[in-house]
Amino acid sequence: MSDVILLLFLFNFRTAAISFTSIPISLLAAVIVLERLGYSLDTMTLGGLAIAVGVVVDDAVIDVENILRRLRENRSHADRISPLQVVLNASIEVRSAVVYATFAVALVFIPILTMSGVAGRLFAPLGVAYILAIMASLTVALTVTPALCLSFLGLRHITEKEPPVMTWLKARYERILSRVEKRPRTALLIAGALTVCGLAILPFLGGGFIPELREGHFIIHMSAVPGTSLGESLRIGHQVNEELRKLPAVRSVSQRVGRAEKADDIFGSHYSEFNVDLKPLKGEEGEKIVGDIRKLLAQFPGVNFAVKTFLTERVEETLSGYTASVVINIYGSDLDQLDSKAQEIARVLGKIRGSTEVQVQSAPGTPQLEIRLRPADLALWGFEPVDVLENVRAAYQGAEAGQIYDGNRVFGVVAILNPAQRNDIGAVSALPLRNGTGPYVPLGKLADIYQSGGRDIVLHDGARRVQTVTCNVAGGDVNSFVAEARKQIAQSVTLPQGSYVEFGGAAAAQAQSRRDLLIHSLLAGVGIILLLTLVMRGWRNLVLVLVNLPFALIGGVLAVFAAGGWVSIGALVGFVTLFGITLRNSLMMISHYEHLIREEGMTWGIETAIRGASERLIPILMTAFVTAFGLLPLAIGAGDPGREIEGPMAIVILGGLLTSTALNLLVLPTLALRLGIRAATPEAS
Repeated sequence: MSDVILLLFLFNFRTAAISFTSIPISLLAAVIVLERLGYSLDTMTLGGLAIAVGVVVDDAVIDVENILRRLRENRSHADRISPLQVVLNASIEVRSAVVYATFAVALVFIPILTMSGVAGRLFAPLGVAYILAIMASLTVALTVTPALCLSFLGLRHITEKEPPVMTWLKARYERILSRVEKRPRTALLIAGALTVCGLAILPFLGGGFIPELREGHFIIHMSAVPGTSLGESLRIGHQVNEELRKLPAVRSVSQRVGRAEKADDIFGSHYSEFNVDLKPLKGEEGEKIVGDIRKLLAQFPGVNFAVKTFLTERVEETLSGYTASVVINIYGSDLDQLDSKAQEIARVLGKIRGSTEVQVQSAPGTPQLEIRLRPADLALWGFEPVDVLENVRAAYQGAEAGQIYDGNRVFGVVAILNPAQRNDIGAVSALPLRNGTGPYVPLGKLADIYQSGGRDIVLHDGARRVQTVTCNVAGGDVNSFVAEARKQIAQSVTLPQGSYVEFGGAAAAQAQSRRDLLIHSLLAGVGIILLLTLVMRGWRNLVLVLVNLPFALIGGVLAVFAAGGWVSIGALVGFVTLFGITLRNSLMMISHYEHLIREEGMTWGIETAIRGASERLIPILMTAFVTAFGLLPLAIGAGDPGREIEGPMAIVILGGLLTSTALNLLVLPTLALRLGIRAATPEAS
């Protein structure tokens, strides 16, 4: 599609071919460097290359369009100079602006590279691919493009007329711009009002770390009462399995109960996982099937369920260690108080709209058998406490008694009671013990043996005792839910001295990523201002470049609002990308104004403003169209599997391109006329 746009605007096969050649060369160079750095061509790196296509084309178009225009002017002059000199002068004319604009855009993307955690791992490849592509494009624009222009344009006949599309667009654009200049206050008021509207919508936008990933596979976590036997978990699981299979969208269901002997997981026999494989789904069917599954699971009392897609679960588990979007940790020293406060918080969460699958992670009540030794009886029979406990451990857990060698293989010999005796609680007191010199003594004569309730695990975080409450959010955004949860918990739950609450999960991860982006963006902004100070001649020119940045925010915010009002990390990265594109367009236009005044001796006024804007019209439009067509498939299929992260990013960029391009072409010249353009004279420079 890029070559069609280039051919349509330039209306010349040779110029379009020269401009289009920069795309594969730049992208291929970026891919080679990516491969050398250890990156692969995945969704994120390809997304970075897709975003960069507009800038890649812009680099070439700026050079080609300027060279072509200077060659036309040279042919109409009486004192012509050589084509080589024309190409060289035209390239040098735009070289400084292109170089500084490219470095400024690269600085805009630095915050994406410095994001921490999962967000950094997700989006760093996109940022690296983008920066490599625009740097390769800059190199191509400074070397390959002028050489191709000299070969295909400088030594051949060039028509003195501009392409019809270019002529038609410029004529109408100049007419519209002249009308805007007659009513500058109206244009500025409209731009200001749109900016205020965009800022006013921001507080009403929800947010989350990543959108719901649409997969054809769900993982259902089932947690029964602690101490539930393996057989009982299997019985309940069989009923759940049968009900799930009745859903038309479900293809297969499998259950995993408990844990292996040396597994990494710490779950007991009361815990199960179901792997639910779905038939191919379309559109919004994925969200509907989640609701159907949750309604079905609500029919099983006394059992807690959590439904997650596989990738979402892996991301959430990486963020907080739990497969839930909201994680609340209660820290303290008294386990009973932690349990009590965790139950209070769970009840508060259950009343908040959108909460689902609320669970206390380390619920007390696990049945256990306690053996409490009696010191007096131990002394009477001549036993040491350690020896008794070691014998009990060997009897019920096993102890290595020797080894068997079979060639080069070694097998351990473990001594342990037979299963019938180990599974009989009444037989524990009859366990025979001997101290080495006396007769056998039953364990019941040395200890009190009784059943009690306890814990299968005591949670710790950083050497601190912690109790954790988790929940998921349905029908709303996580950020708003967490804000409401903080408010309700602060009002309803009184924590004892020394205890405190900490929120984790997806909302905390997004807040951290947002802080990283904000802090690093401020640092990058300082670098950009310092860079622009070197380029711009005077504070007015710098203000004109920076004042155009809010224009990009308007369309992006409106696009997010129209798409559901959900700001994910992908959307935030889209805003960063949008600011880079807008910054580049503004810088190139102001730099061209400076060139007209400094090099061509024009006096700043409405004629110079209109001419400079019209000469930048085609590169700006081509950049916008190429970028838009490159991102359109991602935006249209934003809800399709595999595009949930980059889709919101594409929507933000497309919406921002619409307002940024329009306001850049209409409002920026108007502002420039009011503030004035400062440029050094040729003698001064």
